Amino acid sequence: MASMENPDQTKSGDEEKHVTRKLGGLKTMPFVISNETFEKVASFGLLPNMILYLTNEYHMSIATGANVLFIWSAISNFMPILGAFLSDSFLGRFLVIALGTVTSLIGMSLLWSTAVFPQARPPHCDSPMTGSCVKANSAQLAYLFGSFVLMSIGAGGIRPCSLAFGADQLYDPSNPKNKRVMQSFFNWYYASVGLAIMISITVIVYIQDKAGWVVGFGVPVGLMFISTVMFLLGSPLYIKLMPNRSLFTSFAQVTEAAWNNRDLVLPPMESGGAIWYFHKGSKLITPTEKLRFLNKACMIRSPEDIDMDGRALNPWNLCTVKQVEELKALIKVLPIWSSGIIIAVTISQQSFPVLQANSMDRHLIPGGLKVPAGSFGVFAMITLTIWVAAYDRIIVPLLSKFTKRSQGLSLKERMGFGLVISCVATAVAGLVESKRRAAAIRQGLADNPYGVVHMSAMWLVPQHCLIGLAEGLNAIGQIEFYYSQFPKSMASIGVALFTLGMAVGNLIGSLIVSILNKVTKTHGRVSWVSNSLNKGHYDYYYWLLAALSVVNVFYYLLCIWAFGSTENENKVEWDEGDGMEDELEADDHAKGKGSPIVFPH
Repeated sequence: MASMENPDQTKSGDEEKHVTRKLGGLKTMPFVISNETFEKVASFGLLPNMILYLTNEYHMSIATGANVLFIWSAISNFMPILGAFLSDSFLGRFLVIALGTVTSLIGMSLLWSTAVFPQARPPHCDSPMTGSCVKANSAQLAYLFGSFVLMSIGAGGIRPCSLAFGADQLYDPSNPKNKRVMQSFFNWYYASVGLAIMISITVIVYIQDKAGWVVGFGVPVGLMFISTVMFLLGSPLYIKLMPNRSLFTSFAQVTEAAWNNRDLVLPPMESGGAIWYFHKGSKLITPTEKLRFLNKACMIRSPEDIDMDGRALNPWNLCTVKQVEELKALIKVLPIWSSGIIIAVTISQQSFPVLQANSMDRHLIPGGLKVPAGSFGVFAMITLTIWVAAYDRIIVPLLSKFTKRSQGLSLKERMGFGLVISCVATAVAGLVESKRRAAAIRQGLADNPYGVVHMSAMWLVPQHCLIGLAEGLNAIGQIEFYYSQFPKSMASIGVALFTLGMAVGNLIGSLIVSILNKVTKTHGRVSWVSNSLNKGHYDYYYWLLAALSVVNVFYYLLCIWAFGSTENENKVEWDEGDGMEDELEADDHAKGKGSPIVFPH
């Protein structure tokens, strides 16, 4: 953490970069970017069709398969937070990425082996949707779930560290062209990752459809092997910075110090800064009035709490004012963060749209190219990418003429519009599913879960596009909003909060499916999320999500009302340094500032 680092340690870190300038540089970029690119192609290419693998090969019900994927996605979204903590506090970025890459390779290899070896899965069954097939035993499920967990752990090592590690290789403050070099790196990084995800949900999914699971899972294993080899081959060339203290540790210290000092009596706010602990030169010498109970963490009990250099003898009993205010800033945005959980449920709908597409006519034109069911998510990606480009270049200049604000829509307006569009997206999904189900019944497919409805799957494109637009507004708006409320030392927390919201959203999504499946099939009725899309009522499921999304919009309005004006409420003067506002810092991008694309989860 910036405010708690020893000045000598900060200096030695800069000297380390200068001394090791023969390391790092552009020569490391093929190894770093190829690692991230191949990992993205491999990992994201496995998710879209996974519901078909679970239902057809492991004979899971649709509800069970969807729950498995929700929980897998939740773990995958939570693990990067743990990975970032280990990287910042103990192991360093290189070691965390290396361990994550190898772990992902092992996990993908285990998943591939479930397709290669028949003993790893239940006996083949021609009609898995009927419920009469042999289910997977405990050992087979443990083997499958073990591969999922290993891939999630691997993703937790790669995703939070890769961009920052690449920035470490190029960051050279002594180079007058460093700003341009860093900007070029970030552009190429995001472009390569975006292209990788596009390839994964089109080419990899197409291979799985045409060549089967053995080849379809084998290709990602091969790509992940290349990713691992490339990254490790570059090891002698890398700059490997040592880990530093993590913000998570700082938050824990403030919490414990406030609890340990709970018996202290807070003085009046006008008492001055004599009793508050802060580092020399800090602009934060007195804590704010909000959440005053945390102020006890920075109260000096006696002079014996501080050593001769002005440092706290026990940072778990005495923290700086800046540490306390950082935790307050985090707590302040939590209500608005919680309003992003329901849209995370909407964004995370991976399983049901694939099953819908699989039951519809997927030809682009009659007799032409047949789009894989798992590839329809690419329309969300395309919409999100177009929106990001159009917003910066076209929409902002137009809106600024009316709003008189240079950024067009405010961050809270962008988040709010994203929530509203997510309501529309789920409502459209419900309408399309109602139309698909009615067409299936008219065509005599009510009792045929494998029948293809004479209805174009292109009807699914609008809901994917709307979800992509909602994500482009709300998700990117969330990250930028967090960044606007935090000091630069907390830049990584914005991405961590968004990732945590996605993880909680996946868990809520799993809970909704479980409750619906249990409640709606009582008294002999057919479950809304039945194994047969034509007998179930997936349209009701989407309408329920739409209703929850509408309620969430009003909850969001309440949260921003309670939060108050961003311009008027953000009174804390952070220790950011002079003249740094316009500088392009490596860690700003590496930890989430201005990320142009939020990728599917």
